[in-house]
Amino acid sequence: MKLFTRFAPSPSGYLHLGHVYSASMAYEAAQKSDGKFLLRIEDIDAGRCRPEFEESIYEDLEWLGFSWSGSVRRQSEHMEDYAALLSKLSDRDLIYSCFCTRKEIAAEIAQSNAAPHELSNQVYPGTCRSLSEKERQRRYDGGQPYALRLNMVNAMAAIDLSRLTFEETSKGHIACDPAPFGDIVLARKDTPTSYHLAVTFDDAIQGINHVVRGQDLFTVTHIHRLLQALLDLPTPSYFHHGLIADHTGRRLSKRDQDATIKSLRGNGYQPEEVLKMAKYG
Repeated sequence: MKLFTRFAPSPSGYLHLGHVYSASMAYEAAQKSDGKFLLRIEDIDAGRCRPEFEESIYEDLEWLGFSWSGSVRRQSEHMEDYAALLSKLSDRDLIYSCFCTRKEIAAEIAQSNAAPHELSNQVYPGTCRSLSEKERQRRYDGGQPYALRLNMVNAMAAIDLSRLTFEETSKGHIACDPAPFGDIVLARKDTPTSYHLAVTFDDAIQGINHVVRGQDLFTVTHIHRLLQALLDLPTPSYFHHGLIADHTGRRLSKRDQDATIKSLRGNGYQPEEVLKMAKYG
């Protein structure tokens, strides 16, 4: 089968070796199957994404020898798509407005029976789930900020859970259980989408049939699979690869300036050297 893969960085920092490793695996999978490798810019976070980082992404990828099919999909240019998805979910009573601040949510969780060390792992307690329409409207009229949350109870009742699975390369079919994530945020008043909603729809609209990404995103695939079922979207196969770490064993991040492709280029490294470093450390 021809594999249609993608690389989808966020322009909130410069690419590092971990990004190159992920892009390489997706690129090779597409090439070996005579498929296509696509590029997407996940720039929904207007506060952190910057034009210079996006420009550097193109420069780094081209310098490394990557080429992609078709035009680049920039999420910030498709907010109307995500708004339409939210409207579809709202019509089925699958989302609701949440007016809780992070401080209020933390206080609510703290009053539960969880031990202190468990609080960070607690899900949203559903405080706003049962608000009346009159109360919601009062808060809208007052200009109160809000998030749109998935009603997990209603969502789980709306699908056939026995068919909620996904295929993970080398592991076979994985049964999904999104319930432990609780009522996740799908959008906010000032940002009409979240990572979960946008990435699920974009993979479908771009025809991605094989998602290659880091192991840190394995668990959220349960959420993405649920959204695919709710929105009647196709389910790709997945490959979650290991993460590259520095010499101390810490996972690479955009804060690690020494490992950015921009810095390596500036220090005289050649593309083949950087690709080898990304693949073999």
